[in-house]
Amino acid sequence: MNPSIEDEPSGPRQRVLWLSTFAFTLLFAVWLMLGVLGLKIRTELQLTASQFDWLLATAILAGSLPRLNFGIWADKYGGRRVMTFTLLLTALPTFWVSQVTGYEELLMCAALFGLAGNAFTVGIAWNSAWFPNRSKGTALGVFGAGNVGASVTKFLAPALLATIPAAGFFGGAIPGGWRFVPIVYSVLLVLMAAAVWFGTPAVDRCPGRGRSMREVFAPLKHVRAWRLSLYYVVVFGAYVALASYLPKYYVDVYGLPIATAGYLTALFIFPASLLRPLGGWLSDIYGPRRVTYTVFIVMSAALSLLSIPASTLDLGVWGFTALMFVVGCGMGVGKASVFKYIPDYFPRDVGAVGGLVGMLGALGGFVLPPVFGLLGRLSGSPQVAFVAMLVLTLVSLGWLHGVVLRIKATQRATQVPESSTEKVPVTAS
Repeated sequence: MNPSIEDEPSGPRQRVLWLSTFAFTLLFAVWLMLGVLGLKIRTELQLTASQFDWLLATAILAGSLPRLNFGIWADKYGGRRVMTFTLLLTALPTFWVSQVTGYEELLMCAALFGLAGNAFTVGIAWNSAWFPNRSKGTALGVFGAGNVGASVTKFLAPALLATIPAAGFFGGAIPGGWRFVPIVYSVLLVLMAAAVWFGTPAVDRCPGRGRSMREVFAPLKHVRAWRLSLYYVVVFGAYVALASYLPKYYVDVYGLPIATAGYLTALFIFPASLLRPLGGWLSDIYGPRRVTYTVFIVMSAALSLLSIPASTLDLGVWGFTALMFVVGCGMGVGKASVFKYIPDYFPRDVGAVGGLVGMLGALGGFVLPPVFGLLGRLSGSPQVAFVAMLVLTLVSLGWLHGVVLRIKATQRATQVPESSTEKVPVTAS
């Protein structure tokens, strides 16, 4: 980190933070828009269930697998350039969605607009380069709260469908119905690209500039980078999985209408998204290790109760919802604390390590839902998903506890002050 960052005026970095957050919120909404528009699209294009599943999977993978690359590019070329590029890159295929006439065409669109999901690692690397360490956790937490964009389409689409004529405008030149939503998004993407390009500092910070790819990838050899990836699967990958799993669980187990199931699921989704700034702030004050440790303990306690068979402990719908709210709070705080580790341990490699952690966390959100479904079919109980979640959380907690014990043993041997335990050299595991 450049020491002068501490004394520089806050205006430029605040513009980076807020414009990157707005851009990420929009891009996250675009990334997941098929989840909301799906019913209309399936009906009009007469898609099978399997075809639609592949559409969703293609968009998710396109926004997950290249995250490492996007993070590295942000470090090498600057977040301003890469974020603007991402916004413009996804604008055209987003508009193309409004014009599609068949499955193959829509699948190609999903592979292209799905790249919007990679904006996360771009923004993490960009903000990390601009903020001093004392406030880096809070900044990354505020930026990460942009994943609330997953709910934007849920509110925007019904309002547009209710007000926009089905025949569209100008004799159908601008289509109506569900096709109008991607048009709105494509316009917003272009406008957001202009705002980012002209509203953020022209002279950007590029911590990876001039470094060879061998140097850039070197941190990925450390066990710690992969350990943080596991933590992020617990707090983000599982969040994505549960967000799609819970509505069906409420319907199957408690017999609730789908609308009510959606509202109750929101009581899990919103804290898991909006508490990220709080997690970053707490990590700045107490350090990411203490915050993550607490998150895993709280989540383990709540998941233990959720894993007890209903014949032994009948939580009821409100008891279940209260525990899921606690799990959501833990995930919201934990998503920020895990990412606060990265600039602490890898200050010059946030793009590469953040890209790896973000990629594996997002892939966890892709893999876990079918795993939950498979376990439920094999066991005959959908509740077994929480047992799987508990095991994953306990493994992460156990690994973290082992690292803590090793750090404390090193402290006793070298008499290192407690306040410096978050800044162990990156060669430690």
